[in-house]
Amino acid sequence: MSTRASPGSALRVVAAVLRSSHPGPTLTVTVLTVVLGLAIGLPADRLAVVAVGVLAGQLAIGLSNDVIDAERDRRVGRRDKPIAQGVIAARTILIVAVACALIGFGLPFALGPGTGIAHAVLLASGLAYNAGLKGTPASVVPFVVSFGILPAVVTLADAPPAPPALWALGVGAVFGVAIHFTNVLPDLADDARTGIVGLPHRLGRLRAGLVAFGALASAAVLALVGQLTSSPADIDGPHLALAFGGAAVVVALAGIGAAAVLQGRSSRLLFRLIMASALLLVAQLAVGGAALTAR
Repeated sequence: MSTRASPGSALRVVAAVLRSSHPGPTLTVTVLTVVLGLAIGLPADRLAVVAVGVLAGQLAIGLSNDVIDAERDRRVGRRDKPIAQGVIAARTILIVAVACALIGFGLPFALGPGTGIAHAVLLASGLAYNAGLKGTPASVVPFVVSFGILPAVVTLADAPPAPPALWALGVGAVFGVAIHFTNVLPDLADDARTGIVGLPHRLGRLRAGLVAFGALASAAVLALVGQLTSSPADIDGPHLALAFGGAAVVVALAGIGAAAVLQGRSSRLLFRLIMASALLLVAQLAVGGAALTAR
């Protein structure tokens, strides 16, 4: 009797792995990396390497999260988690996660020690969150570190490597606060039942939500100030309008999100709003010609 897996079963395994990888955040962070690379004029070959490295790292973070949380997901009846639903074995996901982690840790070093070390810090920070920091008052730290250092991963991938502008690091770090807080808002009750009590849980739904969208507005303002001060000679009329327009849109989205929190809404839509705002702001910075590297 043949034991070869059928094409249909192989596809089901691939689909389960993708669902376990937290595809939305994984794809968003990878796209952010590509846009940042385009913004600084990173050569195509180097951009491809850093993008694949970041993608592999994000897959490792997402997959390991589902492996570690499998029992908690079963207890609260998470129907969107393949391991918890018995669709795929945790061991299979773990093997893929380890393979992705090895690529994520190793590949960026091909672009130099700066990019390699920066991405290793980013990846280790995300894995540390999964491994236990998520249930402590320091739960926000991995997000601040990971998103804060992301611009450095990209700028240090250039040849020669260039350190990122301090304001770009600050924008990433503040975005990390917003992303963490909105990501856990819909899960506060389930987390409480399974003993996960991070910083947003301690603040409560209302305060955590307001902090998240306050951080989003702050990131927009910081990005605007950074853009205006980093390359003032390059800011002509159209670029000035784009800079203020992009910041205004993100601040408006922050207001919409804060209003939703005040109305008692804590859906995944709020998290997607933050991620969309990050993409919008980074794209605006790229088109506007912001100097993302230190001068």
